[in-house]
Amino acid sequence: MYGDPATIRKILTELGDTWAVVGLSSNQRRAAYGVADVLQRYGKRIVPVHPKAETVHGEQGYATLADIPFPVDVVDVFVNSTLAGQVADEAAAIGAKAVWFQLGVIDEEAYERTRAAGLDMVMDRCPAIEIPRLG
Repeated sequence: MYGDPATIRKILTELGDTWAVVGLSSNQRRAAYGVADVLQRYGKRIVPVHPKAETVHGEQGYATLADIPFPVDVVDVFVNSTLAGQVADEAAAIGAKAVWFQLGVIDEEAYERTRAAGLDMVMDRCPAIEIPRLG
């Protein structure tokens, strides 16, 4: 339900290559760091979003989604499920085309709001696992 193959393929191949990665910092032990590296290797531009606004993988970081001064296609969310709904709402507010909640991040109400706002959405999946499967 939260990650049908058609939606996963659409987000990864059709909606654009600028991915804001919320929760991405320079901490190499965090999952976001490795996933962002994989996304870059597959041609995605990653945009770190973290309160520290650090540069990660050579890309300038921003403290919030609203601080990003250019369009974002997909918002990839690496925050606790209790905070993820707010991030999804912010993604809709900045005009993103899709929201991707990482493994273990589930908020059914946010899913419904995001879909109702016209965005594609995947929950409880990892693009670093899914993108190599596209062939």
